[in-house]
Amino acid sequence: MKAQRPWMQWPMATVIAFCAVAWVYVAYLAWGMANMGVGAEMLLMPAMVGWDGVDLFLVLLMWTLMMAAMMLPSALPMLRTFAALGRRTTPPSARSNTLVFAAGYVAVWGGFSVLATLGQWGLLEVRLVSPMMEASSDWLGGLLLLGAGVYQLTPWKAACLTRCRSPMAFLLAEWRQGWSGALKMGWWHGLYCVGCCWALMLLLFVMGVMNLAWIVALSVLVLLEKRTTAKHWLPRASGTFFSIWGLFLLLQAGSGLAR
Repeated sequence: MKAQRPWMQWPMATVIAFCAVAWVYVAYLAWGMANMGVGAEMLLMPAMVGWDGVDLFLVLLMWTLMMAAMMLPSALPMLRTFAALGRRTTPPSARSNTLVFAAGYVAVWGGFSVLATLGQWGLLEVRLVSPMMEASSDWLGGLLLLGAGVYQLTPWKAACLTRCRSPMAFLLAEWRQGWSGALKMGWWHGLYCVGCCWALMLLLFVMGVMNLAWIVALSVLVLLEKRTTAKHWLPRASGTFFSIWGLFLLLQAGSGLAR
C-alpha cells in the first residue's frame, strides 16, 4: 500500500496550518490597505477601481481565504469530532477524509465568496462601496447592520446555529462512509454554517472588508456564538446591538437627506 504523505497523516495539523496561512494573508492585505503608499504596489493587491479579470480573481481569492481564516477556527470542534469518529469506523488509511470534510466545508464558503466578490464589484461600480472596500453610504451601512441584527433574532439563525454547536448530533445524523461521504458531510456543515453567519459576514462592508480589527471582532463573535454554553443570549444581544446601530445610521442618513 502506498504510504500517505505527512499532511494526509496529520489532517488536523494541516487544517490549522492552512488557517494560519490564511490569517497571515489577511493581515498582509489589511496592512497594504492601511498603508496605501506601499500597498498599491503589493503583490496580490487588487486595483482600487476599474477591475479587470485579474482583479476579480484577486478579490475572489481575498474573500475565499478570509472566509477560511474567519470560519475554520469555529469548525475545528466539528473536525476533531469527525476525526475521532473516523478513527473508530475507518482504517488508518482514511485519515485524510478529515481533509476532505474540511474541503467540502471551505468549498461552500468559496461559493459565498463568489457572490460576495460579485456584490462588491457591483457596489464599487455604483459608488456604494469605496475603493477602500467599505460602505460609502450610511444607507447601505445601516441596511446591512439592521438586516444582520434582525436575522440574528430569527428562527433560521437559531436552527442553523444549533446544528453548528452540536458536532456529535450533526455527525450521528449525517454520517456517511468514505471520502465522498466526508465531502457531503463537510458540504452540509458548510451550508448550515453559511446559514448561521452569512449576514454577519456582510457586515465586513460596514467597517471595511480589509479592516483587520473588524475582521477579528466578527471572527470572535462567530466563535463565541458556536462555543458559548448560553444558547440564546449572545445572538440576541448582538442582534439588538446591530439593529440599534443600523437604525442610528439610517436616521442619520435620513436627517442628512432632509437637510
